[in-house]
Amino acid sequence: MTSNKTVAVYGAYGHTGRFVVSELRRRGWTPILSGRDAGKLQVFGTENPGLELRPASVDEPASLDRALAGAAAVINCAGPFASTSAPLIEAAMRARIPYLDVAAEIEANIDTFNLFADRAREAGIVVVHAMAFYGGLGDLLATAAMGDWTYADEISIAYGLDSWRPTPGTLIAGQVSKQRRDGRRVVFADGKIAYTTEAAPATEWTFPAPLGKQPVIAEFTMADTVTISRHIKAPRIHSYMTAVAVRDLTDPNPQAPVASDESGQSPQTFVLEVLARRGGEERRAIARGRDIYAFTAPLVVEAMARVVAGQVKGAGVFTAGEAFDARDFLASLSPANLSVELR
Repeated sequence: MTSNKTVAVYGAYGHTGRFVVSELRRRGWTPILSGRDAGKLQVFGTENPGLELRPASVDEPASLDRALAGAAAVINCAGPFASTSAPLIEAAMRARIPYLDVAAEIEANIDTFNLFADRAREAGIVVVHAMAFYGGLGDLLATAAMGDWTYADEISIAYGLDSWRPTPGTLIAGQVSKQRRDGRRVVFADGKIAYTTEAAPATEWTFPAPLGKQPVIAEFTMADTVTISRHIKAPRIHSYMTAVAVRDLTDPNPQAPVASDESGQSPQTFVLEVLARRGGEERRAIARGRDIYAFTAPLVVEAMARVVAGQVKGAGVFTAGEAFDARDFLASLSPANLSVELR
């Protein structure tokens, strides 16, 4: 446990970063505002007087060291994470402080686990990766649904979004991932991540209220597939995304999120359902909430607070489900208007 209440936020002026800064301040933490664009950082600083501004480039390790100096932890909100995760983790290891990010890029997720699991453990720091709506929440729900099960025959993740207006960061990250995939799609087959050129199948999924039966795109693999497969034994992980959300995401002229109130949140709502099957038994975990980008802020800030408080045992790279008591963590998010149901 530390009395240090300062947290470096890299990409603080971005869409999700702004929510993270606001959540930190609401909970009594002092954000250090950092990022690559000094101009955007200065503008954001005028909106948050009294907070320290520390511009830093991922290409300049010394600038990252200055950005993290004296912080209790760093939260990386700057995509594409294929470019930012490794330099920030390196800086966190030099500073000997915890690193958390909100990465949802599957290839970047895999890279972080492969490249830094041993190195972070040796450095004695905690890295909690993909601590966002995609990657974090689904992993927590799957872990909570599993309960005392040590394995499942299959896990299904159904993303019930009533819309998906992507941020500029989401679109850029998607372009980076698309280039790395070279026209292929990511799937989970035979217990591992794989790639295919076949079209994703369209089907239906019956969500809990208020969505009900919806057209969905199957094999819509997101970061949760990576995080869940890291620590839950399941040879099959299926994923489904509402077709309306896919249309929004792939629109040639995509619309950015629009705030519907003074908090900055959009009116987007979500129902995320995770179903674990073993033999003839089924276990479900269901979460209902609003605005996947805004919701990421209380998720990653709660994780940071628990890490800094010493609630994660050991060191290395962790997923949300590995690092925390999933049911307790989910219950703590009720002030963020997350409703969770276990069946």
